[in-house]
Formats: sequence, structure tokens, C-alpha cells
Amino acid sequence: MTDTDLTRTGPPRAPLLLEGDSSAGIASARDLTRAFVDGLDPAPAAETADILALVVSELTTNALRHGGGRYTLELTATSEVVDAAVSDPSPAPPRERIPDLMGGTGGFGWPMVRRLAGRVVVVPGPGRGKTVHARLPRRPGPGDA
Repeated sequence: MTDTDLTRTGPPRAPLLLEGDSSAGIASARDLTRAFVDGLDPAPAAETADILALVVSELTTNALRHGGGRYTLELTATSEVVDAAVSDPSPAPPRERIPDLMGGTGGFGWPMVRRLAGRVVVVPGPGRGKTVHARLPRRPGPGDA
């Protein structure tokens, strides 16, 4: 007889979509993200929901402030990763800015997203806009956020 590891795999989770065009929707995007991650089976690492909610908050805020004033958030998951894709109508890619320590105009979000997410990819579309994919491993490894 051989030893066998059993891995629980629930049914695939359907993608979740949310559209927003105001700062009031950012809290909803965070809450929806937490609920999406909390509903995954098997459950990801405990901190994954918090990290992804922060990443979603930053990406949706950036889409509103710098990407044309509206966004579409799509959450998906595989057995290995959780992906947040935020699309906006601007073709301009995110850019690094010097953080404004005195005036409160930002500059912290994009570096934070890049540090927290396991992988960040910016792709053209839909239309003339862009989509930023932030992927987090379901189970962070050594050195991951």
C-alpha cells in the first residue's frame, strides 16, 4: 500500500465582476474581494484576503484618479493563484511617482501593489484602455508578502 495525500478541491469558483465610477465603490470592491477569497475552497492562506483587498483598493483608486474615472474589477482563482484584474479606459500604464510625504497627493499605491502581489501584469484592453492583473499565490511561500 502506498501513502496518498488527499487534496480537497471544490467546484471552480466563477469569476466575480464589479464596475465602479466613484470613490464610494472602493469599499464595496474591498468587501467583495474579501468575500470572494473567503469563499474559496480550499481556503487560501489567512492573509491572502487582506492583502488582495488592499491591492484591489489601490488599483481601483488608481483607476479612478489616473485611469479615466471608472473601472471594472474581475476576480478569478485557480488552485494556485487568486487574480484581481482592474480595467480602466486609459491606455497609459501605471507609473512610479515619488511619494508625496507632505501634500497628500499619493505616490504610494503602485509600489505597494508591485510589492504585495506575487505578479503584476499590465495588458492593453479592453478597447483603448488597459487591464492591470495582480496575482497572489493562494499559499504564500518564504519571502512572499
